[in-house]
Amino acid sequence: MNERTFNFSAGPATLPLPVLEEAQRDLRALPGVGASPLEVSHRSPWFLGVIEEAEANLRQLLAIPDGHRVLFCQGGASMQFSMVAMNLLRGTGRSAGYVITGAWGSKALAEARKEGDARGVWSGADDGYVTVPTATELAASLGTDAAYGHLTTNETIQGVEFPDDPPAPEGVALVADMSSDFCSRPVDVARYGLIYAGAQKNAGPAGVTVAIVRDDLLADVPDGLPTMLDYRTYAEHGSLYNTPPVFSIYVLMLVTRWLRDEVGGLDTQRTTNRAKARLLYDAIDGSGGFYVGHARPEARSLMNVTWRLSSEELERTFVAEATQAGMVELKGHRSVGGIRASLYNAMPIEGAETLAGFMKEFAARHA
Repeated sequence: MNERTFNFSAGPATLPLPVLEEAQRDLRALPGVGASPLEVSHRSPWFLGVIEEAEANLRQLLAIPDGHRVLFCQGGASMQFSMVAMNLLRGTGRSAGYVITGAWGSKALAEARKEGDARGVWSGADDGYVTVPTATELAASLGTDAAYGHLTTNETIQGVEFPDDPPAPEGVALVADMSSDFCSRPVDVARYGLIYAGAQKNAGPAGVTVAIVRDDLLADVPDGLPTMLDYRTYAEHGSLYNTPPVFSIYVLMLVTRWLRDEVGGLDTQRTTNRAKARLLYDAIDGSGGFYVGHARPEARSLMNVTWRLSSEELERTFVAEATQAGMVELKGHRSVGGIRASLYNAMPIEGAETLAGFMKEFAARHA
């Protein structure tokens, strides 16, 4: 199969076609460099320009304040689950509050508990993770004494998302795992003490993780941490203490350039993402119960639309027929089943239109 499909994978996810085409042109030899981006030293002038532009693009797109550092790490969000607690909780004598809206928040809490007094202060588990707390519930849950409060802005497995930036709790640093909605919408970065995100959903390929850390939190990091698990290592060495994921950062730079120059910024991208999601939710809501959405309407994700059919056999048929029609990676996460369509930034609206049309046609044939 040489033609590109509509790839609804939850990650690694589809990348913008202009980015792929530029990376393809440069893969054998970069203009003026004479070597592939897979071969160039991370100390070279070319890569120093790449990592500088990648940070500058992120700062422009997200309006990142001067008092926050942009760090390029490895290990994915899963390593951040440990790094956050090591850097912000260890040795403080305080607790950390975790808001659990799905599977990834639960995993983050489990890792934090290895480092100190981490507590689940709000959980949607009893209802099957179908919603997120209100601003009032969030403030009451986090209180004012915690070392930090942690939340996952979008849960890829359950398909629930905070619709807006939550208010920053007084006296408590707000930490957010934004892996699956990073750069999909404007964010008030000033509300957060720390944001982290694996790039492989909206911002680039797998291999690089972005961390945005406020200076006052860096100043309080305890001594004695393993070098590569200490945020200060990245901040003090420009994310170049060791060899970073050069190619992944290069593609992230291209994606953020695409968001800036071709999309026109994150306000425009959010409008497109809302339109894509609306197509699928309208197909679910208009199916007369043939499709049953997982998340409550107030917490429906724009990134990961999740739904069930009446039987697992019918779901397998749906996935198989969709694949034959050029729409792939629609099977739900192995832990929950069902159907999941991921609509990250690079998914064109034509993909959502095609899937919505297929959903209506499939329902008409199988109702």
